[in-house]
Amino acid sequence: MILAAGFGTRVRPLTETLPKPMVPIINKPVMEFLVDLLRRHGFDQIIVSTAYLANEIESYFGDGSLFGVQIAYSFEGYHEGGEVRTAGLGSAGALRAVQDFSGFYDDTFVVLCGDAIIDLDLTRAVAIHRERKALATVLLQEVPREHVGRYGVVETDADDRILQFQEKPRPEEAISTVANTGIYVFDPQVFDHIPSGRWYDICCDLFPRLIEEGRPLYGLRLPFNWIDIGRTSDYWDAIQAILRGSVGGIEPPGRLLAPGVRAGICVDVRLDACQVEGPLYIGACTRIEPGATIVGPTVVGRNCVIEAGARIEACIVGPYTRVSGFANLKEKIVSGRFCVDRSGHNVDLARTGYAFVVDDARERRDWTEDQKILIDFLESARNEVPMAEGWGGGR
Repeated sequence: MILAAGFGTRVRPLTETLPKPMVPIINKPVMEFLVDLLRRHGFDQIIVSTAYLANEIESYFGDGSLFGVQIAYSFEGYHEGGEVRTAGLGSAGALRAVQDFSGFYDDTFVVLCGDAIIDLDLTRAVAIHRERKALATVLLQEVPREHVGRYGVVETDADDRILQFQEKPRPEEAISTVANTGIYVFDPQVFDHIPSGRWYDICCDLFPRLIEEGRPLYGLRLPFNWIDIGRTSDYWDAIQAILRGSVGGIEPPGRLLAPGVRAGICVDVRLDACQVEGPLYIGACTRIEPGATIVGPTVVGRNCVIEAGARIEACIVGPYTRVSGFANLKEKIVSGRFCVDRSGHNVDLARTGYAFVVDDARERRDWTEDQKILIDFLESARNEVPMAEGWGGGR
């Protein structure tokens, strides 16, 4: 089961129109990496729990046949007055709802959060789970002490049985620096400990109950990359790591145009007329005008226009985005009319009058008289008048 019902509020504005599992990692959604991982390890029947913007997930993945698996959906909500209302049951409650409906989980099964990139050997994890005769196994990973407040941490004994959970502690109060990755292996007997028809959480309700009852709940530490897209900064870090080739099992996509520069099909770019430094990925049907400067690690999405004079460094440019020749962007995530820095600080470009710096490539430009005056002024003083750092100005 892939848990994909959350609102993704800590990754706004990226998730204003997309559920977090659909946020693109270079050229495909986060969840597609998980589906591919499951398929490679023989998990070909997948239930996805959905709620927020569920249609985005279902429209993309369909019945799973295009991805070599079978996918079904458990919608956590209802329609009222033509609008979708979410009504989640918690992570464990969502599992129980599926089991009550059809008895789907008839063998050892895996549960993943839909907002992480991992390269875990699931086959080995399941084998160790069975060798230990565990009821539940939690995949664990060491994290820096200053980051424990973002995760649940656990305490284990010498045999790796879990003794205690602690949810998002302050660093000085943490019982360990071993984090729960949100990756679980269960046997169907776990449903004897999950009530029906009410909210029940895996970490806050189920696991404490298993510990209290002395059930075989184990932690498992295996070497694997785990990139949790919990915050905007995590998203930016994930893209940077993949472009640099430091995430095992994930190769940067596209055809090689030059060392460190890859692209999709139907790209309009003259590398001899631009200043380009990889690693860089350029999406299909994107135009990079002569005179643009792009410094990696950077992703430019599909159907974009990067105008002459623009400078982009270590950025993520979403699909259908026009970056004007006045833009000077560094460590930014831009898409259409929003721009956030790597920490998630957001500027609504349309509201602040800077829509001419970054806008939707599909829109016809219809600037106000004030914007035309400012554009003319910047054009005449491109090499003399800097704008606010990170947004635009002279090169």
